Amino acid sequence: MNALFIVLGIVLAIVSIAIIVVIILQEGNQQGIGVVTGAADSYFSKNKARSIDAFLSRWTKVFAAVFVVFVIALNVLSFLQEKGIIFN
Repeated sequence: MNALFIVLGIVLAIVSIAIIVVIILQEGNQQGIGVVTGAADSYFSKNKARSIDAFLSRWTKVFAAVFVVFVIALNVLSFLQEKGIIFN
């Protein structure tokens, strides 16, 4: 196996783990749940949550785009190697 495939595979695994972590850190969309539990949301906590959620949402999109690029790159390289065009 070529070193390029190994490096791309490792980067793909790291990006996959990063996507999972960023998605798990995001809060669910449970508006109004504070009424049931008796918790009161202040203006500061609402804005802080939005900024954190916006940050995590932005990084989810970035990691997803990088993931797609690396998957396509690995598939193209694999196809070209199979056809004998590169890495003979």
